[in-house]
Amino acid sequence: MEDGGARAAAVQKLMAAKAKSGKSFSDIGAETGLTNVYVAQLLRRQAQLKPDTAAALRAAIPALTEELVELMMQPPFRSYNPEMVHEPAIYRLNEAIMHFGESIKAIINEDFGDGIMSAIDFYCTVDKVKGADGKDRVVLTFDGKYLPHTEQKAANMMSKLPCKAP
Repeated sequence: MEDGGARAAAVQKLMAAKAKSGKSFSDIGAETGLTNVYVAQLLRRQAQLKPDTAAALRAAIPALTEELVELMMQPPFRSYNPEMVHEPAIYRLNEAIMHFGESIKAIINEDFGDGIMSAIDFYCTVDKVKGADGKDRVVLTFDGKYLPHTEQKAANMMSKLPCKAP
C-alpha cells in the first residue's frame, strides 16, 4: 500500500504529465473511451488502470512514463482527505447529496424496491450545458447498478457449513 506522501508525489507526477499533454479530462476521456471522471480518478490514484486501457492512456498522455503506468495498474488505496470537505465545490456536492438524498432514496425504493445504488459498479460524468437562461450549468450523471437488499435466510448463507451428525 502506498503511503500518503508517496501517493501525493505520484499524483503530482501524473497531473504534470496531463498538464504537459495540454488536454482536459474530457479530452483524454474521449480519446480513451473512458468517462472524464474516471480519467480524473486514474490520475488521482483513486482507480486502477486496466491493462487493456494502458496503451490508449499512454497515447493520450505521452509524458506518462512506464513507471507511472505500472504504478497506476496497481490497486490504489482509495481514500479522501477529510480537510477537502471544506473546499467549496466539494462542500456543495456534499450539501446537495445531503439535501436531496432522502428524496433520491425514496424514488429508488419506489421505482426499484428496497435497495441501493452501487458505488463500485458505477459511472460518473461531469458535463457543461447552457441553461434556458443562457448561463452555464453543471450536469452530474451518477450511473450506478441497482443492488437490492436481500432477506437474510440462513439456508442461503453459503459460508455456513452443514452440521455433521455425531
